[in-house]
Amino acid sequence: MKTKILMMLLLSTVTMFGQKFQGKAVYKTHRKVDLKIDNGKGAPNSSMQKQLQAQLMKQFQKTFILNFNKSESTYKQDEQLSSPQISTSGVQVQIIGSGGGTDVLYKNTKDKRYANKTEISGKRFLIHDKLEDYGWKLSGETKNIGKYTCYKATRTREETRMSFSMTDGEKEEKNDKITIETVAWYTPEIPVNNGPEMFWGLPGLILEIQDGTLTIACTEIILNTDNKIEIKEPKKGKKVTQSKFDEIIEKHSKDMMERFKSRRSSKDGESISIEIQG
Repeated sequence: MKTKILMMLLLSTVTMFGQKFQGKAVYKTHRKVDLKIDNGKGAPNSSMQKQLQAQLMKQFQKTFILNFNKSESTYKQDEQLSSPQISTSGVQVQIIGSGGGTDVLYKNTKDKRYANKTEISGKRFLIHDKLEDYGWKLSGETKNIGKYTCYKATRTREETRMSFSMTDGEKEEKNDKITIETVAWYTPEIPVNNGPEMFWGLPGLILEIQDGTLTIACTEIILNTDNKIEIKEPKKGKKVTQSKFDEIIEKHSKDMMERFKSRRSSKDGESISIEIQG
């Protein structure tokens, strides 16, 4: 009888914990940038290249907050500032498809769906689609991140990497097939199958991601705070699927390149070639 009562109390405690379970994780991101600039004289423009590379790396260094419960989460940039346009020595670079501090990514791992509110040139979109099944391969390899024991999981995917060069408004584009490995470190000590950005689907919260040139690392975790964490699914914006939004991004990129080409062709002066990879 005592055993049954004890078991019932334990089950009751687990159920209550599951109902109230909530948390906040802080992530910092950075990305390696492979940037090459040619001034048209057969030699790289090293001064401009260093300036742009430093600014691009800074552009990708951001802090994000993941608010989560057992089955839902929101992921958004901590600093409510949109990504500024980078300008160095007359050359402009803009990160396309990032609404900066206005973006909100909502994930529902129980229903395996997401809603992503984002902006392009002041136009607000709301992407509704299914969460991707990453097909993670689990391993027994472990490491400590903070006070948590984390386990390694990996996946690989084939991707077309686009690089382009621009010389006096004339664009040369290259597409190469590459294999990208994603390494995730997750902890079963926080029993949610969630993580930063679109990553999810492991038996514990993902604390670190290495995805090609992108690194996302958790720097702080707060669990079961006294203040209730509100997780609201975004509702405003033009509703599109992910594939439709990808088409919009591609068209927007081409339009920007054409405008840049027109401006360059109307000007005389030194030719500048820019190549960005990865």
